[in-house]
Amino acid sequence: MTRIRKVALGAAVLLPLAAGGFALQARDTRGGAQLLDQVLTFVALRYVDTLDAQALYEKAARGLVKELNDPYTELFSPKELAEFSRNTNGRYAGIGMEISKIGDYVRVNRVFPNSPAEGGGVQEGDRIMVIDTANARGWNTQQVQNMLLGPAGTPVKVTFGRVGVPQPITLSFKRAQIQVPAVPYSMLIEDQVGYIPLQRFSEQTTDDVARSVQALRKQGARGIVIDLRGNPGGILDEAFSMANLFLPKGKELLSVRGREELQKFVASDDPLAPDVPLVVLVDGSSASASEIVAGALQDYDRALIVGTTSFGKGLVQSVYNLDGGYALKITTGKWFTPSGRSIQKDRKLTPDGQFLEVPTDSLESDSARKARPVFKSEGGRPLYGGGAITPDVVVPPDTLNAREQALRRALAPHFPVYYAEVTAIAEDQKGKVRPDFTIDPAWREAVWQRLVKDSVKIDRATWEGGISEVDRALEERVAKVAFGDTTVRRRSLHDDNQLQRAIAYLRKARTQKAVFDAVAGGRK
Repeated sequence: MTRIRKVALGAAVLLPLAAGGFALQARDTRGGAQLLDQVLTFVALRYVDTLDAQALYEKAARGLVKELNDPYTELFSPKELAEFSRNTNGRYAGIGMEISKIGDYVRVNRVFPNSPAEGGGVQEGDRIMVIDTANARGWNTQQVQNMLLGPAGTPVKVTFGRVGVPQPITLSFKRAQIQVPAVPYSMLIEDQVGYIPLQRFSEQTTDDVARSVQALRKQGARGIVIDLRGNPGGILDEAFSMANLFLPKGKELLSVRGREELQKFVASDDPLAPDVPLVVLVDGSSASASEIVAGALQDYDRALIVGTTSFGKGLVQSVYNLDGGYALKITTGKWFTPSGRSIQKDRKLTPDGQFLEVPTDSLESDSARKARPVFKSEGGRPLYGGGAITPDVVVPPDTLNAREQALRRALAPHFPVYYAEVTAIAEDQKGKVRPDFTIDPAWREAVWQRLVKDSVKIDRATWEGGISEVDRALEERVAKVAFGDTTVRRRSLHDDNQLQRAIAYLRKARTQKAVFDAVAGGRK
């Protein structure tokens, strides 16, 4: 008991000091410390289940963090910290594959360049059957990942199943440091327009984007689309340096206001591409660092923002390392675009104690715009604050018709089985189709027959009514399995009306001003 009380008191004394002298702000702090000490003592001595001291203190710490009612403040265990670092930095030690569960096996979605997997000849679509001596059938992606990750230089043996190859393929690897590319690919599309999909802000984001810009300009790109749709953000410094690729040295990129300080971040380098016309695509999943980049480029009239309203995460988190391998990610400030806009949306507390972002009108109706504060870009264009990045041109995403929606609802409970069967049919086409293939009706009939065999019950009329949705799924998977990401993107251009609008604005524009003029002309 004495030992527990001493540690508890020590924690109570240290907590106010770490919080920046909270003890100096209130004379009743000792009463709060005593309360914490007493609760810890009674739980340790009287709670029905025995808890060791480490578990007790961790629960107390997690309870404190939870009661801050901030969905972005988290206490990480050593294991959680490693996962967070891997996702944020885009670096880990393994063999270099993106994986997903399809059917009974986890399969390879993508092989990263310059990785052990690429060197060993692993192919997209390969099934992961055995890792070392463990049969991986039925495993989920986390189980497979846990076996594949490990210290750099350590060995791992993997047995793959491959379509068209009757015998399993066993390969031996040495794990290595892997850098997940922030830009999985870039390509020149119609009318000398370059396309750069940016999936994350990791340690190599700026380098990846810079290489893509240079390569596309060498191929003749006169304008570039940067696709931030679905990009959840990441490392703050990478947002600054990426924006600096297009904005002049000395321009303010962001200001952060914390409890007691105001920080301003300024472009420190000469830009790589100061004049190339830009369109940036955003949607409701573009968050944090994505919004920093979009907001800065929008404020300086350096890019046209197209799509739907972004997520609205304008809070800054800092990570502090703690004893025992733990870490605290805590909200320390709010950030503002150069024009002074806060991008943070309001939050509301649900009856079950969960915090949700208050949804904005992502299509920005006139009434929604009128309710938001108005700012001005460097060139005098109206910009809207009050939460998230409002596009300069609002373009709704593609929508399904009523029959396609009906089929999607019917398939939803069986989606893993459906996706596995679509993938199986796609894998059968590898090596048999050309990049300009058309959907063979026999493929969709084969999917139907496989679903019937799997005892998936869907009304035939519902299936036939939404067959265009099945064709889209088949087209994407066949293109992916047979030819890779760039072919998938080229074939899907006609279905992506947001990207099509971006291409239209860049098609004839040779300057950024011409892009804005094209928008203004279209509104007359």
